[in-house]
Amino acid sequence: MRLRRSTFMAPTLGLLVSGLVLTAPSPASGSLEAHGSPGSHGGGKGRLAVETVSNPRADLVSGGDVLVRVTGAAADARVTLLVNGRRTKTSLVAQADGSRTGLVTGLRKGRNVVTVHRGWSMAAEVVTNHDLTGPLLSGPQQKPFYCETEAYGLAPAQQPDCEAPTKVTYQYRSGSSFKPLADPSQVPADAATVTVGGRTVPFVVRLETGTINRAVYQVAGIYDGTDPSPTAPESTWNDRIVYTFGGGCNGGYHQGAATGGVLDATMLAKGYVVASSSLNVLDNNCSPIISAETAMMVKEHVVETYGVPVHTIGWGGSGGAIQQYTIAETYPGIVDGIIPSISFPDVVSTNGVNADCRLLQRFYAGEGASWTPEQKRAVTGFLNASSCQSWDVAFGNRLTATDSCPPIIPVEARWDPVTNPDGIRCAAMEQFVNQVGRDPRTGFARSPLDNIGQQYGLEALRSGAIDAEQFVTLNERIGGYDPAGAVVPERSRADLRAVRASYRYGMLNTASRGLAETPIIDLRTYADVAGVPANFHTAEWSFVMRDRLRKANGDADNQVIVAYLPVPELAAAASAQALQSMEDWLTAIGGDDRRGSKAAKVVRNKPAALTDSCWLPDGRLVPTDWEAGGDACSSVYRIGSNPRQVAGQPMTQDIVACALRPIRWSDYGVAFTSAQRSRMRAAFPDGVCDYTKKSRGWAPAARPWQRF
Repeated sequence: MRLRRSTFMAPTLGLLVSGLVLTAPSPASGSLEAHGSPGSHGGGKGRLAVETVSNPRADLVSGGDVLVRVTGAAADARVTLLVNGRRTKTSLVAQADGSRTGLVTGLRKGRNVVTVHRGWSMAAEVVTNHDLTGPLLSGPQQKPFYCETEAYGLAPAQQPDCEAPTKVTYQYRSGSSFKPLADPSQVPADAATVTVGGRTVPFVVRLETGTINRAVYQVAGIYDGTDPSPTAPESTWNDRIVYTFGGGCNGGYHQGAATGGVLDATMLAKGYVVASSSLNVLDNNCSPIISAETAMMVKEHVVETYGVPVHTIGWGGSGGAIQQYTIAETYPGIVDGIIPSISFPDVVSTNGVNADCRLLQRFYAGEGASWTPEQKRAVTGFLNASSCQSWDVAFGNRLTATDSCPPIIPVEARWDPVTNPDGIRCAAMEQFVNQVGRDPRTGFARSPLDNIGQQYGLEALRSGAIDAEQFVTLNERIGGYDPAGAVVPERSRADLRAVRASYRYGMLNTASRGLAETPIIDLRTYADVAGVPANFHTAEWSFVMRDRLRKANGDADNQVIVAYLPVPELAAAASAQALQSMEDWLTAIGGDDRRGSKAAKVVRNKPAALTDSCWLPDGRLVPTDWEAGGDACSSVYRIGSNPRQVAGQPMTQDIVACALRPIRWSDYGVAFTSAQRSRMRAAFPDGVCDYTKKSRGWAPAARPWQRF
């Protein structure tokens, strides 16, 4: 239940509280104001109002404290703050915009009423407080859960919450590296300096490490000689946060020994506070839903430590990009703008290509061994023939029950069909059990993986790269996976419950919710050339998301794609340019008080100089039209495809389990013998993919901020 907005004019607190009217809860805040809704945050005049600002979701506060803002009270007005009817020791500190802020502590678990009154006027907010160990929205947590606090220099921790006392340490910048600093008041002579907001100070960083939501979090910011305060922000903080996300994708059951990284000299030197946690690394936790929950909780703590940010920028590559795209889509507001690099749109889409590559690599080692390198490449769609191989080597084991288990999980605790059938399964889909459920017949998480009806090599056949016999042999021999992730002769058939969950909860990112209102700079480190490590990060994925944005919203004007070669100098220049461009973009949006939707404001405030572009090998940044081609960028940065696109999926690549139709022999442009036709019918007994129709098991996307 929540407090309904109403007007109260009474001389005593008892009458004020007794006058509250209770109604059904809203999805977010439970606020009431003495005389209607608050206007802008600024100013000391007008209607009295109180709101949570460390977490805009007043129903998802954690840790027993919350930063609140009070507006509508003149600078000399006496304002009383109460929690659950009792006075607090919280000091409300005047801010430059005329509001007052204060950190409310001692919240009880569950619902709390935070009340302010000024004379005869009153306002209140219902705040729901949760344990700092979670969960708040992601559902039941994995158990067992192995702790790794000691990897960060924290005290040992115990399962399942893995809590450890918070630790503050200091680093200083010397040359091109950070070094430990025992006493921040004694800065070594070799320390660099940094200038933020016109103030030059030694490049000393305050690094806070602790545990939130069973993850180890880290927060870094320039240290100005005083401890940070949420009501008196640091002089060396630019009032902005960068939240970093790490890559990979794995099944969880452990805390993780690394965060997304917070000691970034470029970001810190500009005055950003940089935050991350171990459950914002997808290789520790392949659920963007858990990642969103963790980022929300860590960000709340950052705000309660440093103050209210102007905006928060997301940053990270590969799995870090998946988290940014998915969080902005399904849990909007945690990050305000995103800079994904070497991006993928989501886990489910990516896992389909990963699964295809393992099957293709096995085919090429067997029946397809005599194929030429070009024929193999043509079926994969990649420009680099080794891209499919790198998928198999790097991530094929994430499909299996135990091959990807991290060393922290004891061998005796892992699943074995005979000796330990209830043991830990490390497949990536384990992180989605709360969304998809578990198959009671197998004990494994229900899987959306499907290749029924998928015609591998279809475009290669049509182009003449492979012949009819090769096409038929490939499709009758390709196989699929059993529930434990072993390759089997039968194709993989999706569990339609898992397919529905994929569409509903953003595991397949349709770009139809929060992404339309999110500024996006997609940094594409170009990995489509021979000799580049981990070259499964191919460029077509940036355009998969672009086409999804267009399909869902009519355009993709809020996304900019910038490509660069994997050269350190170009990488540094591209990163710096993207960060500054996002800063300019978000600042312009924040200053736009004209009418229009949030999506419209995002597009009209995009900096004029920020366009699709590429960094040429000589270090020049030049604009491009990726679709039109024919320019300097297209000559350096060719865009390929992948096995699912070669099999007929459109660029949106948003079909999890294709609808089926009968084989039409006229579609292929080649002649099949009678024997080959019979073998094709046997390979596709239910028909072939019809990509003009929605996926089997399709469901409309649920509204954002789903809870499990």
